[in-house]
Amino acid sequence: TTTGGGRWVESSGMSASAPFGSAKRTEELLSLSFNQDSGCFACGTDGGFRIYNCDPFKETFRRRFDSGGIGQVEMLFRCNILALVGGGRSPRYSPNKVMIWDDHQGRCIGELSFRVEVRAVRLRRDRVVVVLEHKIYVYNFADLKILYQTDTVANPLGLCALSPTQDSTVMACPGLNKGQVRVELYDLGVTKFISAHDGELAQLQLTLDGALLATASEKGTLIRVYDTATATLMHEFRRGADRATVYSIAFAPGKDFLAVSSDKGTVHVYVVPERASVGGGGGGTAGG
Repeated sequence: TTTGGGRWVESSGMSASAPFGSAKRTEELLSLSFNQDSGCFACGTDGGFRIYNCDPFKETFRRRFDSGGIGQVEMLFRCNILALVGGGRSPRYSPNKVMIWDDHQGRCIGELSFRVEVRAVRLRRDRVVVVLEHKIYVYNFADLKILYQTDTVANPLGLCALSPTQDSTVMACPGLNKGQVRVELYDLGVTKFISAHDGELAQLQLTLDGALLATASEKGTLIRVYDTATATLMHEFRRGADRATVYSIAFAPGKDFLAVSSDKGTVHVYVVPERASVGGGGGGTAGG
């Protein structure tokens, strides 16, 4: 298929599953990502992928391939459909492809092919979002037809957040300028641009309903929270005075807490008030 194109496929996935604890060698961890409600997470390894439940914590499934690694695994809640991208020293699939995997059938049922490496994949029940370094493609899940495409500033981290609930369809990604976030309110047909930071973006995340956006820059000292509908700065939290690489940002399901992890070996948890705790305006850029 051509760049940005997709198709459903009929050929066998040629996979093999292994029972828990039966791996004959130590696998290298290539990626870890939570599902949309953070109830479980998936690990991509140089020999396949594994699924874990969070509470109670346990491995619920693993699939080993005879050859080839899985660099990215994106779950769709807890259903049998996953998006896979090859990775590691010997990728199972091309890093330029997104493979739609049906684990009930044990094979790939669709694929999306590109001319460059896939940086990230995001799923919801009606959309597939593929992140490349300078572009983002949005597809209809049912037939893999392209719906939207968006240009971004260089995005090697594959930054992109997608609201998973059926009530609203919101996507946040880097804009065309350093430190800028583009927010797509698809249900309203509205695009908002937020000048979130002076420096390059390091992380961004949406609440489940897409109402709030949290951002961090490469400096890693400030975490900012915005109202996506108005592009207004609502809160600003200080992570620390020293520079840090922010690894992840996560909202609690109720939007009342925000957690931030970094290379400092710490996790900061902030209370997120319902009302704005800073002055209005479309996104301050003082430091951070």
